[in-house]
Order: sequence, then C-alpha cells, then structure tokens
Amino acid sequence: MDAKKHVIVIGSGFSGLASACVLAKEGYKVTVLEKNDQAGGRARVWELDGFKFDMGPSWYWMPDVFENFFALFGKKPADFYDLKRLDPGYRVYYGKDDVLDVPADMGALEQLFDSIEPNSSVGLRKFLDQAAYKYKVGMGEYVFRPSHNITEFIDFNLVKKSLSMQLLTSMSSHVRKYFKDPKLIKLLEFPVLFLGATPKDTPAMYSMMNYADLSLGTWYPIGGMNEIVKAMVSIAESYGVEIRLSTEVTKIDVANKLVSLIKTTQGDFTADFVIAGADYEHVDQSLLNKPDRNYTEKYWDSRTMSPSSLLFYIGTDKKIEGIQHHNLFFDEDFELHAKEIYKDPKWPSKPLFYVCCTSKTDPGAAPEGGENIFFLMPIAPGLEDDEATREKYFDMMINRFEHITGQSLRAHIVLKRSYALKDFKDDYHSFKGNAYGLANTLAQTAFFKPSMRAKHVKNMLYTGQLTVPGPGVPPALISGQIAALEAMKILGA
Repeated sequence: MDAKKHVIVIGSGFSGLASACVLAKEGYKVTVLEKNDQAGGRARVWELDGFKFDMGPSWYWMPDVFENFFALFGKKPADFYDLKRLDPGYRVYYGKDDVLDVPADMGALEQLFDSIEPNSSVGLRKFLDQAAYKYKVGMGEYVFRPSHNITEFIDFNLVKKSLSMQLLTSMSSHVRKYFKDPKLIKLLEFPVLFLGATPKDTPAMYSMMNYADLSLGTWYPIGGMNEIVKAMVSIAESYGVEIRLSTEVTKIDVANKLVSLIKTTQGDFTADFVIAGADYEHVDQSLLNKPDRNYTEKYWDSRTMSPSSLLFYIGTDKKIEGIQHHNLFFDEDFELHAKEIYKDPKWPSKPLFYVCCTSKTDPGAAPEGGENIFFLMPIAPGLEDDEATREKYFDMMINRFEHITGQSLRAHIVLKRSYALKDFKDDYHSFKGNAYGLANTLAQTAFFKPSMRAKHVKNMLYTGQLTVPGPGVPPALISGQIAALEAMKILGA
C-alpha cells in the first residue's frame, strides 16, 4: 500500500477485534468504534464488592481456533492467559441424587457411558469418530469460506464430503441411532439447545460440537473469558489500532455506493472501508437508509433466531458445596423447553437451566469465603420482559437448585443482578433480544445466512454472529478473520 488506507470497525466483540488485528498487521490504519465503556461486546466484565463476572460467554471450547488465531501474530494463548482444562468438564443434574460428571479422560468417559447403558462405549467411539471427521472437514473446508454464493461449494470432493457430513439428517435421529438411554441422549443433545433449533431440526453435522465438547474438552482461562478480549486488545494496540470506547454509531451515510460518513455520539468519522461487527439487523435496518440496506424488515422477521437468556449474577458469603464450575440442570423435560423456545415461543413452563460457578476454578472471582455464581435460563427471543417475570423464574431456579443440591443459597446471597431481553437490546441493539445470534438450521447454513457482503455499498462488509460462519466465540473469531481477508481483496491489498 502506498498510503495507509483507513478501515473503521464497528463493534469490539470477538469478530470486530479479530478483523482489526488482522488488518492492522497488514499495515492498514484501523479504528474500532465501540458503543459500550469496555471492549469485548458480550464478553464484558461486571465487577462489584470483590466479585468478578463474565457477563457473556463462559464456555471455552475449540482451543485450536484460539491457538490458530494467536499464531497469526506469532503468539499463543499461554502468552496472555493460563488455560486450564476442567475435569470434570461439567456436571449434569437429572434430579435429586441423580448426578453425572463428564470426565476429561476418554477412558473414564467410556466407562461412564457403559455404566449407564451397557456396551454404549462402542457406539460412543463410532459417534465421536464421525463427529471428529465433521469437525475436521467443517473447520478445515467450510468455515473459512465467505459464503457469498453457492459456487464456492460446487466442488466434487466437497459435495462428497457434504453427504458424509449428514446435512440432511437430524441430530435427534443421529444420536438415537447409537444410544437409547435418555440420560445419554440429553447429554449429547444439549449443545444444540443454544444453536437455535430443536435437535429434530438441527442437522446432524453439528455433532461436531460433541467432538469439541467430549474430545477436545472444556477449558477455562484463569481470570475469565474477558482475558481473551484483553489479549486481542493487546495485539490490536501493538499494531496501532485505536479503540474508541463509549462511541456509538448513530448513522451511516452512503454516497455513490460508498460509505461517506459515519456519525457517532462522539463526532463524525470517514474511512476507506467499514466492517460492521455490531448487530447486523440493527446496522442494516437502523443505521443505513432504505436503498442501502441488504434486507427488508420482513426478511429479518422471518429469520430463526437463537435463544435469548435470563441471567442472574449472584455473589454469596459462603462456599456452595458439591457443585462444579459448569452445572446443567436437566431435571425437567428437555423437549418441552426446546419447544417453548423454538416452536411455541413463550416463557417456559418447566425450564432447564445452567449454573456457572467460576470461583470453583478461579478463587480470584470472589472474595475469600464466597462464591461467584450465575444462573442462565435459555428463553425464546422477542418475549415481553419485566421484573416480576424475572423474579418468578429466579425463585423457580433457586428452589430447584436448593432442592436438588441440598445446599442453601438464597439466605447467603449478598449480591444479585438480573439480565435479560431488555438488556441485550439496550446494550447491544440485539435483534429481538437474542443472546447467541442466528440459529444454525439447515435453511440458515453457509450461503443461506445473511450475506457478509453489503450488496449496495461497495466499501462495507458485515461480520459476527448473524453472518458466516455462525454463533459462538470460535465462529466469531473466524468471522472476523474472513471479513478482514475479504476487505483486503476489495481494497486491492
């Protein structure tokens, strides 16, 4: 480049920061505009009275994706944070005195499966062998494609591999081919609860998530998930990226099919190129004028979104015995809850929920003698959200937690904060208050997702959980890298 071309990245989530790092390393001038007062998007931190909470992502899966990202800059995760594999990876409560711990060791996992369903370890090996193949092909040959159109996938070998990826088989039928016991079925179907569809409507391709879970393992960066954000900010700033916090984009003006001006709460900006890592629907529908939009309001309303969440961040003045770092409460009907998220959206009648206690692994997350805990209940996006409803479900979850674990919790809460649909909308302009992005249904896979390319604006791309490759922290990291490479192609680097 003769002169440094200026790229503006809207949003400092994982995808936005990934784009910024890659572009800055290649010599571009990069400015990141972030609405909130700290970087990280949903991976922000809330701290009060000695308690420290990751507000968003809490599961560290697919460690290879993080390793590959940092390797682009001659670094590795260990240069920034201490990564610990959890053993057990997580605990599943099926009811009182009915608990399953998922071990990190594969031999122990096979023994566990056999103890629940005789000889099921044979099925587990076959199931995970297939899942490993899907992971290798999916992560190696699918996810780094920008998915502008179907021609990227017209390749005989890839078509052949696609058939073995089981795109047209459901997760539900695939799991039941190998396992009969309802406990094992719930265990293997749980990762897709957050992908945006029931197991019956999710392609069996996503058993690759079981490989990520059971084979690659569940990890935790000491200090919390925001340590990844800090690492990425450190890399970005080392290459000269300017990150402007508390700078919300309010309007994108387009002239002659080029972004001409970006208006923000802190003044106006111009750039040679724009990568929008903020909520796609918000940018498309609220920041651009109608002729410059990719889609219509009707299009967005017809999209299948992943769940939202009701969260409670809780600090206690005592240690809570007998729980693990990650805990899944599956003591109610999995299919009923999934139906009430995806098929018949409503506040759930008998919800499953998740409890994270990071202070079990990371004592620095809570004052001495206390615990850092958050409760998460998946809910349908777009529901009405009020304090009375939040409190109703808080009571429901606390009562079940105390009954199943035999631990008193309510009387020892010294800090409490709720977070749900209204907050996702207010903080992130999240479409319908969703927490995880676009659902990974077959009709919303690859080139069926909202386009990364701005169809009517030549110098703009989208990145993040509403476009390719999809929701989750590792896909967001990859999405940012793809957007940066596509931007460089357009800019002629």
